[in-house]
Amino acid sequence: MSHSYRWVIVAVGGLLGCVAFGAMFSLPVFLRPMAQDTGWSVTGISAAMTIAFLAMGVASLGWGGLSDRYGARPVVFGGSVVLAASLALASGASSLGEFQWVYGLLVGGATAAIFAPMMACVTGWFDTQRSLAVSLVSAGMGIAPMTMAPLAGWLVEHHGWRTAMLVIACIVAVLMIPAALLVRRPPALEAGPVGEAAGAAPVDMTVDQAVRSRPFILLMAANVFCCATHSGPIFHTVSYAMTCGISTIAAVSIYGVEGLAGMFGRLGFGLAGDRFGAHRVLVLGLLAQAFAVLAYVSVSSLGGFYAVATMTGFIYAGTMPLYAVLIRENFPLGMMGTLIGASAMAGSLGMSSGPLLGGWIYDHMGSYALMYVGSAGLGLVAMLILMAFRPFPDKGALVARAG
Repeated sequence: MSHSYRWVIVAVGGLLGCVAFGAMFSLPVFLRPMAQDTGWSVTGISAAMTIAFLAMGVASLGWGGLSDRYGARPVVFGGSVVLAASLALASGASSLGEFQWVYGLLVGGATAAIFAPMMACVTGWFDTQRSLAVSLVSAGMGIAPMTMAPLAGWLVEHHGWRTAMLVIACIVAVLMIPAALLVRRPPALEAGPVGEAAGAAPVDMTVDQAVRSRPFILLMAANVFCCATHSGPIFHTVSYAMTCGISTIAAVSIYGVEGLAGMFGRLGFGLAGDRFGAHRVLVLGLLAQAFAVLAYVSVSSLGGFYAVATMTGFIYAGTMPLYAVLIRENFPLGMMGTLIGASAMAGSLGMSSGPLLGGWIYDHMGSYALMYVGSAGLGLVAMLILMAFRPFPDKGALVARAG
């Protein structure tokens, strides 16, 4: 039962991730219609996404710690309820400031309740095929641009942005709340706290020691720069395509192509991580990501956007789940929620930079080119940081060498 149920956990995690992140990441689709309808600035609306990423980062650490203590199910359930309610509230916002704080703080904070607890839960259910399982859960988030974003686009076009956001709130409630009830604790944790790590981390390590350790700090730093690399391109490419004369519907489809490629990327990187090692695959992925985002500078036609979106989507989506795998390989199971939450906080910090900086660059320079060049530079920094990562020394090997 428990062995087969682990794939149910993967399916539930994929569904929750798809709906939650699809709802939050629909904001780029709302961007121009909202600005035209309300008179709010593009930079101001984009700032709501920056606030959401920051809120997600802070909340990830808290939600992750709660999932270590009480299990993933109550955390994911509570997050699903808050997400549905906050989207409904945001749809009725009467001022830009109100929208920024409701969408930013509540939607961002509630979405964080899904990622770290579910990633920690899944890593605990799998001793083999772990990279693949984590990547499949993450693939749910990759489906979002192909499902929630086009749906949001259709709803906005036919019913206006307020009704569209309210409908998405209802979809969140109907799909996520029942799915959250299917989440179960990993069998290894059912008997009580578990200290063992999959790698060579000390079994008596505390959370404080873990977050201060060199391996974890390097993983956090790499995650910040990695997410900063693709944050601006993810958020602004639809808008960039429109400035190149591409229609709204066609521009949104670039987002879908990126998401489809990301599904294959997660699967490919997951299989490669299981076979060749998560660290090696992630380093190569970060190098490739830097050159992929830079390629956006040279495109202006829909075909060119599709080609680069396919490449960037495959790579950045494939790299992201491997951070959770590296954490599970190097730290005790009983603190996975907290550590993956801390890693998600680092990633959210990186993601928060793109919407605001990209909007600022465009507003002041009339072009997105500098954003893509800067993003590529950040990608190379991420790769160099991760190259410095080393797992904890194997105690058995050290003892044998000393003897």
